[in-house]
Amino acid sequence: ATMAGGGGGGGGDGGLRPRPGLCPVSVASCLLLACGYVGSLYVWRSRLPRDHPTVIKRRFTSVLVISALSPLWVWLWRQYTGFKTGPSLLMLMGVHSEGIFAAACFPLLLTMVLFLGPLIQLLMDYSWDFNDGLKMFLDPRCWGQCLADIRWMRNQVVAPLTEELVFRACMLPMLVPCTGLGHAIATCPLFFGVAHFHHVIELLKFRQGTVAGIFLSAVFQFSYTAVFGAYTAFIFIRTGHLIGPVLCHSFCNYMGFPAMGAALEHPQKLVIFFFYVLGVVLFLLLLSPLTDPALYGPLALCRLARPETSASVCT
Repeated sequence: ATMAGGGGGGGGDGGLRPRPGLCPVSVASCLLLACGYVGSLYVWRSRLPRDHPTVIKRRFTSVLVISALSPLWVWLWRQYTGFKTGPSLLMLMGVHSEGIFAAACFPLLLTMVLFLGPLIQLLMDYSWDFNDGLKMFLDPRCWGQCLADIRWMRNQVVAPLTEELVFRACMLPMLVPCTGLGHAIATCPLFFGVAHFHHVIELLKFRQGTVAGIFLSAVFQFSYTAVFGAYTAFIFIRTGHLIGPVLCHSFCNYMGFPAMGAALEHPQKLVIFFFYVLGVVLFLLLLSPLTDPALYGPLALCRLARPETSASVCT
């Protein structure tokens, strides 16, 4: 009750009076939303693997429906808890135009800096000419082929958009008044990481590896997705926009986890590891200035948090 009251007072709207029991309601709401998202993937009974075009198309339908309904879930949460005033629902979810160009460019640039080592490794392994690469990037036929590829659409468009909408834009507004901003950044990714455990079901179903190997892979994926989820939650809160986390998510899906094993065996491994280290150092140096809230306009989520929990994140 104390945290709930503090969350309302920190909202900047003195009339906010959240109902008692805010934290259990908020956590339960996030858990149900996560279960709804993952459960929607399995409403279609099929013996086909997850990469089959039929399975992908069906799952597109179910996750898009859940994602379209998720803002209604946040609206119901606001009605129940008493957060009926203050920032609009779309502002809370990071859907607005102020500062959108910076929100689309700077977080993506920051993420590319972090992946400097893997990008250099990619350039070394594929001798692309810059002009040819630029022509291909600007060629509408290239993008047409991508859009026609159902797996590309899943990995680069539908999954990043729906996962960031549900697990960041909808969950963070429900968690912040309860936990504060810092704890919300740490808590929100747990729902995201646990949600990816459903891959274990399919790996076991199609016997793609040993049981021990599958579960070790799941633990690694949970850890990786949780860390990534904390990063995109930080980006979402610091920029107040949904577009940055979506683009970063799409880029990371394209890059995958850094191929450290291949880097160790690469003929130019010293050069590659230099850029790996340089990328991490530059990322840490640029993290604060490239996510400075002054670049992006007002931060709606900061109005829901207690001042003492938001000072380090919102400034």
